[in-house]
Amino acid sequence: MTLIILLAVLLVLLALRVPVFLALLAISLIYILNEPTGLNVIVQRMTSGLESFPLLAIPMFILAGSIMAGGGIAERLMGFAATLVGHFRGGLAQVNVLNSLFIGGMSGSAQADAAIDSKVLVPIMRKHGYSNAYASALTVVSSTISPILPPSIGLILYGVLADVSIGKLFLGGVVPALLIAVALTIAVRVLASVLNHPRARDRRARLGEMAASFWQALPAILMPVLLLVGLRMGVFTPTELSAIFVICALIVSMFIFKQITWRDLPKIIVDAALTSGMLMVILAAAAVFSIIVAYERLPQQLSGLLESISENPLILLLIINLLLLLLGAVVDAMSLMIIMTPVLAPIAVGMGVDPVHFGIIIVLNVTIGSITPPLGSTLYTVTAITGVRMGELVKAFLPFYLTMVGLLMLITYVPAFSTWLPGGM
Repeated sequence: MTLIILLAVLLVLLALRVPVFLALLAISLIYILNEPTGLNVIVQRMTSGLESFPLLAIPMFILAGSIMAGGGIAERLMGFAATLVGHFRGGLAQVNVLNSLFIGGMSGSAQADAAIDSKVLVPIMRKHGYSNAYASALTVVSSTISPILPPSIGLILYGVLADVSIGKLFLGGVVPALLIAVALTIAVRVLASVLNHPRARDRRARLGEMAASFWQALPAILMPVLLLVGLRMGVFTPTELSAIFVICALIVSMFIFKQITWRDLPKIIVDAALTSGMLMVILAAAAVFSIIVAYERLPQQLSGLLESISENPLILLLIINLLLLLLGAVVDAMSLMIIMTPVLAPIAVGMGVDPVHFGIIIVLNVTIGSITPPLGSTLYTVTAITGVRMGELVKAFLPFYLTMVGLLMLITYVPAFSTWLPGGM
């Protein structure tokens, strides 16, 4: 009964927009005051919860993403994407999807990807006849590629919380990310015919144009390739890779593209530190909340509840998906994953679900939640930049959202999409 009351209080606090770390600390404090453990356990758990070598990768990848956002990399990738797909009907919309695939291999964040495309590509799409609502909606949905494709911050978090190999999770995200890109490309092509969207180019790019565009974007394209090859060959761990990523981003942005100077670095570092700090505070608070999870045997209780509904793993996975989709509409994506992973991961493993496969499922779920009205964080990032009305955005967004939910079910019930690559390597 105590556990139900505490979880209800947590949901109420989150609904009132109380910061997640304060909400977690508040209910943890209420619980611990009624236990003989003492208040000193809170400080101990907050510090020990951050003593993880893999967690060092998160601030490094965030810093690398901040460097690349201002380093001219996005514009060159966009130009290369335009030479590949710009001649198709709805060419700029195709560029939007392909650009998210490229940027996703470097930023690892849906919000970073959405912010870049909102600032750079959406105004260009509007000039070429696309409605602001459609361009914004596509930008929101195409950003879901980034958290699935390595170096995904979400996958790093899941790996730390569920004690799963981050290298395997990175490899497991490659095929689902490509699948999302293909599905969105098909959706864009169909809608382009219905809405009579223009082509970005009058003709297919000549081989020379493609080669020149590829050469300009090559330093950026090689960075995610370095990531996968380095992990596959065991040259470095994901944490070591994050530091190398920062160095490569600096070299490319400062000395090759020359879009960043030494004067720009302090602001970039401060912005990355603030973003990392917010996430780390939530992780520290979640470590305290884990006391409740452990003492109240929450995974075992929830597992018993699910098994009382059905013992069929397929039905249980469907229930978990629906639960995460509903919660994702009202709780921040990272916060939801930090809270739910320690609870749901043991249940999934107990059902016989591969932990890498379940990692992709839970990250995709919370990512879809981040683009879902009314409180999707990525949704509000885009509306704040493009100025589109929420009602107009949701109407244009619906076909893409249904596509994403369909993909979630496909990835959930076909484990090979997530397990084939890490298993083969």
